[in-house]
Amino acid sequence: MECNNQEIMSVSPSSLPPPPPPPPPAPASAPLLPSKKKLYQAIAEGRTSVEGDFKEACLLLKQRESSFRKDLQWVLFNTYVPSLIQDGPKCGLVALWMAGHLMKPAMTVSMESIMQIAVNRGYTAQGEMFSASNMALLAEEVCGFRAQSLSGGMMGNNAALILKHLTDGQPILIPYDEDFNHEPCLRRGHKAHWGVASGVLLGLAEGSVSGKQLSTDTTLPWLHLGRGTAPADWLKNPAEVYILAKQGKSLRYQLWMLDTVAQSNMQLKEMDSQRAGDGSYYVLPPGGVEEGLSGQVVLLHTSQEN
Repeated sequence: MECNNQEIMSVSPSSLPPPPPPPPPAPASAPLLPSKKKLYQAIAEGRTSVEGDFKEACLLLKQRESSFRKDLQWVLFNTYVPSLIQDGPKCGLVALWMAGHLMKPAMTVSMESIMQIAVNRGYTAQGEMFSASNMALLAEEVCGFRAQSLSGGMMGNNAALILKHLTDGQPILIPYDEDFNHEPCLRRGHKAHWGVASGVLLGLAEGSVSGKQLSTDTTLPWLHLGRGTAPADWLKNPAEVYILAKQGKSLRYQLWMLDTVAQSNMQLKEMDSQRAGDGSYYVLPPGGVEEGLSGQVVLLHTSQEN
């Protein structure tokens, strides 16, 4: 059927349906949540480390007093090292920062500067340090003192050298596997971590300290406090040896048996597969973790003569 043009009625604009409402505004971006803190960071928050060469060490020994042999004479050497809690996989860089402030309390190099130098030199990508040799080079550049990468483990002939270094008041950077309580463990390098040793507790045969002018702690009358260089005969073959150290996941000192940390240091073989596959890039030496860390420590010297 044909339509007559005259029968077509015009529609006024007022009779049109109302336009659809505008789309709702885009939701505001969700506020950025602070990154979740690691347990060790939360524990350290709001706390301060105990200062002084012997104060905190003596508190630690008091807690473990029953574990030390009563037939030995005990001498403690230590030089205070400040604490710093790490953020990310920067345990080695944090240990270096702490050691630097032991040797140069007025040192102004920041952790950020140490990290940047390490990245610029190709020693690290995320803060990891899987090479003791690179750690020694970094220490010399950052802190300006001589660093010695010592290989062959921490026992045998190296033990006396390490003990002399510590009793002389000089720090040592030690890679080891870290257990859940920060103690050394045996995980083949899967928990590779760095600590800075600043002192040593020597268990000596009865009569070894006779005639020596040593002070004692008021709360631990069996504990002698060593200041200055230790006699050579104390370092040759002590009955028991503990290392006093700090690391970046606690403000407090750790006390480790020398042979325990030596075993942990010697068995660093490989990177944890989960970490290796996490999508991040890490700097490894040509021979991997074993070539870079196993059986190695870094001795930091306060003078060129040592």
